[in-house]
Amino acid sequence: MGIHLLYIEDDAEIGTWVNEDLKGRGYEVTWLQSGERAVEKAAGCRLVILDVMLPGLDGFTVGQRLKKAYPELPILMLSARTSIDDKLEGLQFADDYVTKPFHPDELAARIEVLLRRSGSFSSEPLTLKHLHVYERENRIVNNDTGEEILLTGKQFQIFTYLLRHLGQILTKEQIYEGVWGDPYLDGDKTLMVHIRYLREKVERDPANPEIIETVRGVGYRVKA
Repeated sequence: MGIHLLYIEDDAEIGTWVNEDLKGRGYEVTWLQSGERAVEKAAGCRLVILDVMLPGLDGFTVGQRLKKAYPELPILMLSARTSIDDKLEGLQFADDYVTKPFHPDELAARIEVLLRRSGSFSSEPLTLKHLHVYERENRIVNNDTGEEILLTGKQFQIFTYLLRHLGQILTKEQIYEGVWGDPYLDGDKTLMVHIRYLREKVERDPANPEIIETVRGVGYRVKA
């Protein structure tokens, strides 16, 4: 199961691309367009991304309620309002504050920092055959050689997406849309090429993969 985030944003356009981007990075996301049910929906979530400008209850009110109900739950505020007073008001209960417009990589980096701080990433490595995967540090070590395996950003996103669905068979469409955020076009070889390069780095024998398994006619999976 992926790390579950609660995302509260009433703007449909911004909400859609942030929601899809976070899911592409392997997170589970519950997206609300108002704060009315925020406290109820935050149960079981590891972090809240909260917009200030909301219909009905504003983000400051929602954030204060969430912090009262879940004192340890990290809250990341989003706002187009840049005044210092707004930031100071938000930071009375929020753990970080990002000003719109923002780049999705910045948002993802801020989320990771808050999750690490709150201990939501396990410090224990996931062991797969000869690999030790340190999710908290975005690091993979080849246990046979003791050397770190360096992946490109896209390779790491694909591998992380597969790991967050450990043991599940994922279709090419699911993986492509989850990682790239775009609809998969039948016959597109992009994913296949990335998987081939990824196997060259993580498999002992890329021609006979033990970690990233091809399920013929369906897609791929990483066996637990």
